Amino acid sequence: MTTITASLVNKLRQMTGAGMMDCKKALQESNGDIDGAVDVLRKSGAAKAAKRADREAAEGLSIAKASSDDTFGIAVEVNCETDFVAINKDFVTFANSIADYALENKVADRDALLATPWEGKTLGEICVDKTAVIGEKIEISNYALVSSEGVAAYNHGANRIGVLVALNSKEEAALEAGRSLAMQIAAMNPIAVDSDAVPQEVKDKEFKIGREIAEQEGKPEAMLDKIANGKLQRYFKDNTLLAQAYVKDSSMNVAAFLKSVNADLKVKSFTRFQLGA
Repeated sequence: MTTITASLVNKLRQMTGAGMMDCKKALQESNGDIDGAVDVLRKSGAAKAAKRADREAAEGLSIAKASSDDTFGIAVEVNCETDFVAINKDFVTFANSIADYALENKVADRDALLATPWEGKTLGEICVDKTAVIGEKIEISNYALVSSEGVAAYNHGANRIGVLVALNSKEEAALEAGRSLAMQIAAMNPIAVDSDAVPQEVKDKEFKIGREIAEQEGKPEAMLDKIANGKLQRYFKDNTLLAQAYVKDSSMNVAAFLKSVNADLKVKSFTRFQLGA
């Protein structure tokens, strides 16, 4: 039987990041062949990862970054199962390296990101390997690339929320306003920029709810649609960005704030990722 030395175990640990006992067992199974041991660890790692595939990974980091010229940005959510792992230095470094790579290479979507070559594998495979080594499900659950004339980024609450705001300008005043609105979006969680951007099925649902409430309150049949429409407009005021009260100055709404910065300044879209949402 081949003698498995401590130095050989350590070499395999350095190569794979697997635990000492897993490395020793893999080397024993491969009769001391280190390449064979790597294959053993990959197979067992995939099996361990598969067992955790249905686990909920609601912790981690949600990172938003804008390009140096402020014309595009990325938002990515890298998840794990516990906050203990989420604050681990290696996990934080891993998540930020993904965000930096995606920004530098302007990666188009999540599928392209997972297919990215990474340390001799794909990034998706690396996540599976880390799941096996760390013992928690590691995944990239959300990713977005946003391009516009101007893009502002904001990260909130130790990277629990990441926000990108697409603007029609990248003048410094516009970008500063965009960062303020990104903070508002993080805090107030609007569902759309304005009422025109709210999906029709949401409008229909809210109108129906408003009508049913009015009916239950005994309002006259002839008044039900008018009351329901009033409730729908209040829903838009609370849940669409431009109609919301501006959090830094509640005397005006967001639309008025934008006009105070520049009459032509517009928010084209926003992206908001929140851990566990």
